[in-house]
Amino acid sequence: MNKPIRTISIFCMVLFLALMANATYLQYWQADALTKDARNRRIIQEAFSRERGAILVSRNPVAESVETDDEYKFQRTYPQPFKYAPITGWFSYYSQTGIEQSQNDVLSGDDSRLFVTRLVDLVNGNNTEGGRVSLTIDPAAQTAAFDGLRALGDDVQGAVVAIEPSTGKVLANASLPTYDPNLLASHDFASVSENYDRLNADPAKPLLNRGIQTTLPPGSTFKLVTAAAAIESGNWDASSTVPAGATYQLPETRGPTGLIDNDGRTQCDPKQVPFEVAMEYSCNTTFAQLGIEVGAEAMLEQAEAFGFNDHYLDDLGPQAVSVYPVGANKPQTGQAAIGQFDVRATPLQMAMVAAGIANGGVVMRPYYVDEVQSADLDILDKTTPSELSRAVSATTANELTKLMVATVAEGTASPGAIAGVEVAGKTGTAQSGVEGKPPYAWYVSFAPADDPQVAVAVMIESVPGQDTDEIAGGLLGGPIAKAVMEAVIR
Repeated sequence: MNKPIRTISIFCMVLFLALMANATYLQYWQADALTKDARNRRIIQEAFSRERGAILVSRNPVAESVETDDEYKFQRTYPQPFKYAPITGWFSYYSQTGIEQSQNDVLSGDDSRLFVTRLVDLVNGNNTEGGRVSLTIDPAAQTAAFDGLRALGDDVQGAVVAIEPSTGKVLANASLPTYDPNLLASHDFASVSENYDRLNADPAKPLLNRGIQTTLPPGSTFKLVTAAAAIESGNWDASSTVPAGATYQLPETRGPTGLIDNDGRTQCDPKQVPFEVAMEYSCNTTFAQLGIEVGAEAMLEQAEAFGFNDHYLDDLGPQAVSVYPVGANKPQTGQAAIGQFDVRATPLQMAMVAAGIANGGVVMRPYYVDEVQSADLDILDKTTPSELSRAVSATTANELTKLMVATVAEGTASPGAIAGVEVAGKTGTAQSGVEGKPPYAWYVSFAPADDPQVAVAVMIESVPGQDTDEIAGGLLGGPIAKAVMEAVIR
């Protein structure tokens, strides 16, 4: 064989080997990723042509597939779209979000737990039906949370999350503004694209689940973490007196930028006050000093024990990680101790702080998916509650509960009080840090205090048209938290 022919032969062989290697790589190594890629139209088209399983809340579908007479055979529909959109997400030709995405294998029928069902359908010549996903959501609590937010007025931005303290079940997750997922599940793909672009460009971010995806300064609700660190240190309990004062100059600072005050709450003016008074009236000067005395390292450890700086949500996402600053100096620690500086939290995280206290100091891992079922309603899997961490001792949790009960009975958290039920709560109003922008309002609570069944966090990011003086956690969040708690315990 002459040299030119040999060269061409070798070149062709190299091309052939490269082709085989690429085919093997795509069909074996990349197969799973390509199958799950939201841009894979063939897979989505196939999914549209089978009966996708329902997403259930208390046995009622909040997402289901109904027969249609077009080429795709089934249309995904959402019977209560605005209330449940932040949880269900949507299933479309282009993409999936929320539970539709995280539980896609089950809902589409591709999950390994549905292998027997698929095999029976194949033998019988039936179309494969997807499995069902039953959520932990309490419909009464979800309605109370959603209606409570809407009652604040048009264009409100905020979220409510409620948790069962003993298990970690998420009982409610409402977020406003919201959207209609039916518009994104349509078979009119031009309309879907137009609606998505419009919603995605909206500055109010209606596609965002603010309950798990928005982090903001938690303000005075974070004082529960500071109080936990102080009591865990062994130097204080609920009956102690604690440092206070009308003002407090942060260490290593001068002038107004380092001056902490109490926004006119004169109950905090004495140099020492009972711990209950400090919590009831949310004395900034108290908690800034407690945070500095406890120390930056202990404050960081305490925050992380409640879930800060961690990812803990497995069945719905993406979850924004709540942040407590690492390596804070003394003045930064003082600011962080009152929920400012670089502290950021989601409503889910603050609900977990309240739930951990309610559960004797143990924080349970939160979850949304209660059961996975076959199309014939056979239970294929049920989530087992699991412990995320022990945040504080049972004794410390009991002391914190006393302080929170006093705050509802006598202090700033009174709007969340329920007649005949002992409620534990804490308010928060956090500066936005943006000139001219109103503060954020927070409210966290649990009830009944002696046998907790529900812990709630309410976050109000914005109420257009409301006076800055009227933005307060108790005023805005208290009635919503009360309604959610009543929906669960009554």
